[in-house]
Amino acid sequence: MKIGYLGPKATFTDLAVTTLFPAAEKIAYDTIPECIDAVSSQEVELGVVPLENTIEGSVNLTVDYLIHEQPLPIVGEIIAPIQQHLMVHPYHAHMWSDVQEIYSHSHAIAQCHKFLHQNFKKAKYVYMTSTSAAAQFVSQNPHLPIAAIANRLAAEEYGLTIVRENIHDYDYNHTRFIVVRRQNEALPLQSPLYAGDKTTLMIALPKDQAGALHQVLSAFAWRRLNLTKIESRPAKTGLGNYFFIIDIDQKMDDILIPGAIAELEALDCTVQVLGSYPYYII
Repeated sequence: MKIGYLGPKATFTDLAVTTLFPAAEKIAYDTIPECIDAVSSQEVELGVVPLENTIEGSVNLTVDYLIHEQPLPIVGEIIAPIQQHLMVHPYHAHMWSDVQEIYSHSHAIAQCHKFLHQNFKKAKYVYMTSTSAAAQFVSQNPHLPIAAIANRLAAEEYGLTIVRENIHDYDYNHTRFIVVRRQNEALPLQSPLYAGDKTTLMIALPKDQAGALHQVLSAFAWRRLNLTKIESRPAKTGLGNYFFIIDIDQKMDDILIPGAIAELEALDCTVQVLGSYPYYII
């Protein structure tokens, strides 16, 4: 099986794919649209891209591209912890506290603010396109007194020494990655990481009127359908026009969710099922 993912190698997306699909052939893509397009053109069977982070929020590019450009079904979700480590070239392992520059993605540096403030007040922070790119740069420049913030897979990939583990500020930081496929078919996967099922809907209101969102939510509430996420995104058709992404904490059934969809359509809402899929927690 070929799986495309948001690269480069040794990013957190790569780590999620490697953990859930250890035997798959992996192909890294530079951008989220390129990865999704590769699935649409059948270069790869599955695509894995980030959807949401505990601290940074939703990855809007992923949502908008799936809605407006390449409407591929979501067939799975991977929830992975974001664990950041400080790593250096082995040559500098004994004097890591003397590094003068720290390389990483801007989000990773922000996620490790407390550690960096306490230990590297005079160090310069250099922003890279990814944590993996930062690790690669440190690996390629052993003569420089520099460090990278990245994950364990990056340290292994580029031969770096982790000198301080888990330097992130918040232990509960996780990222949700979605798995997309050209056909809406179940993942060929049996995994002990399986944690449940979700159904994701896109709902567009017929017009801006008082109580419209209340009517939408009521269709789920009286059926006791648990919603785990509600998010609005611009419909790109004019100011004030939005659609809603709603996650339901169960798989598509024969009665409750179809009944809610029928009720919403009776209210002139546009409803699209983006996927009903298993999710896995690393």
